[in-house]
Formats: sequence, C-alpha cells, structure tokens
Amino acid sequence: MTRYIIIGAGAVGASLAAQFELSGLDYALVGRGAQIRHIIDHGLAYQRPPGTRQIRLKAFDIAQPPSLRQDDILLLTVKSQDVAEALAFWAWRAIEYSQELTASDLPIVTFQNGLAAEAAALRLFPNVYGASILTPARFTETGRVVVGGDPQVAVVTIGRYPHGTDETAAKLVADLDRSDYIAETTSDIQRWKAAKLLHNVRNVLELFDGAEDERAAFSAALVQETETVLKAAGHTFASHSERTVSAAHWKIAENSGIRAGQQSTWQSFTRGASSEVDYLNGEIVLLGRLHGIVTPYNRAAQEIAGSAARQGGFTALLPFANLRRLAENHLSFSTLTHSRPKAHQTGGSRGFA
Repeated sequence: MTRYIIIGAGAVGASLAAQFELSGLDYALVGRGAQIRHIIDHGLAYQRPPGTRQIRLKAFDIAQPPSLRQDDILLLTVKSQDVAEALAFWAWRAIEYSQELTASDLPIVTFQNGLAAEAAALRLFPNVYGASILTPARFTETGRVVVGGDPQVAVVTIGRYPHGTDETAAKLVADLDRSDYIAETTSDIQRWKAAKLLHNVRNVLELFDGAEDERAAFSAALVQETETVLKAAGHTFASHSERTVSAAHWKIAENSGIRAGQQSTWQSFTRGASSEVDYLNGEIVLLGRLHGIVTPYNRAAQEIAGSAARQGGFTALLPFANLRRLAENHLSFSTLTHSRPKAHQTGGSRGFA
C-alpha cells in the first residue's frame, strides 16, 4: 500500500496531511521547529470553509523521522530555499528490509514555486515528478493552517521531470482527487511551472507599500521582463485552456480567512523565516545573466528582499519608492553599459592561446 512521506509542515504540506487523514490515505508528515512540535502535541488547527477543526496527524519531527518503505512516495513541500538541505537529508536514508535500496530509489514529487527544485532533485533521484499547485493557503500562526479553496482545496498538475507521465503520476492524481483536490497529469510539467512563475515573480510586491497605480506599472514590467527571459531560455507557457479537468467552479471562499496580498513570500517574511525570492525573481536574474538579458526589475526585487531577510524581523511594509528607485538605477546603468563603444583591440596574441 502506498504511503506518502510529506516533507515540510507548512501550508501545503500540513493541508495535504490533513486531507489525507480525512480521506483515509496512508501518510507521514515530517517537519521541524515549533510547527511540527505543536502538531505532534496538540494536532493541527485546520481552517477550511465552512469552519475550523482540530485534527490529529501522523506527524514526526525531522530529528526522529519515520522508517522508509519500498512503496513510499516522497512529497517535497518545503520552500524552495530549503530544498537542497532536504534533498541531502533524505536521499541516502536506508529503506527498511533492504540492504541495497535508499530513499533516492523512491519517487519524489516537488511542490515548489520556481524552476530550480526539479533539477536539484534529479541530481539525486532518478524518478522526479514536478507539481504545480494553485492553493489559497496561509501559514502564519504556529499550529494553524488556513485554506480558502472552495469547494476543493487546490488545483494540482503533476508530471515526470523533465517530461512524460506514468502510472505513479496517475496514482497520485487519483489519490489527490479522492482527497478533495482538482488534479491532473501532464507530459510537460515545465510549461506549467513556467506559467506559474510568471505570476509568482509578483509575490515580492506584497512586501511593499505604495500607490496602487505605481505598483501595477511595476508589476507589469516585472512580468514582461520575466516572460522575455523565460522565452530566451527556451520555456513556453501552459494555459488554462489546456487543462484536462475543469477548474471553472473553483474559487476562494468568502470569509475564508485568506486575504489578498498575503501569499507565500509575505507569509515567510511575516513568520521571520527565510525568503524564497532568490528562487523566484532570482531565477529570472540567473537566466537573464546566462542569456545576456538585463533584468533590472527582478534584480531590484531580489536585492531589497534579500536585505530585508538578512535584517530579520518584518513588522511593516517596505517603501515602494525604494524598490522603484533601485530598478531605475539598474536600468540606467545597464543602458549606459550597453551603449559604451567597445575598446578596439590592437596587436596580435603574441603566441598566447
């Protein structure tokens, strides 16, 4: 019987565990820190339309993880910035009753935003499945997760990485459907992840306070820059019309506890946790540098968010004017740099290769 090892007890991981518990699927939720200790001792306060229930979960602290079985499937639900550490921890763990197999022989499903998690996992795991998840969920209070999706929890698209689909993906989709998710398989998960990244690069704007029209203009520039870079890197984007299951009826319930402007990046800063911006806006900066495209808007967002994360406590929104000014400076500098005439090289190589 398949058991799901859910690695990470934040909004996505804890809600998966809660839904698996309610639907009778076998699972183990593994986490660290105050969140998992609270869940182990008191259960999870799980808020969904129409109310909140206290659910006891099969939860384990990372210091004492469950033994692994040959039919386990790993669901990686930590934030992108924690992926490398999690992969290193799990990849070479032993599987019970086997002298040769390790966790790296098990399927692993990456639920992260951005495009970096799948490639990192493939270095250690031959069977990697990417998951693109749309979920209005919040984790800002220890022991509590709020999910506003109605009537289902979330919309999930799953496929093998780098491409393809198989029975494992179909099995997971069937179990997610049984657990009140809208789920489907795809043979090209990268297109869905790239399409979601076009939206996720805007998450950083939730950290800033400023005039709505200025924020909207910056948001549009951010997305245009991101699309240009992703296309240069060879990415294409999936559209809602390609879905094999309908999500037309799915919505965020009124009075669900989910508020606009409080997505995953804002939640991380609010909890005082590390920032995923390096794997969202920073991914675009990286690809821009690899393909010779300047990225002043994403670079400014990454730099200010990085400075804020380094300073610790996030108690008030940041001035949007600082973000705009830094982006304009980067844009001006890149324009000046590209307009300078290249120095004319004279003379031969003098024999040097």
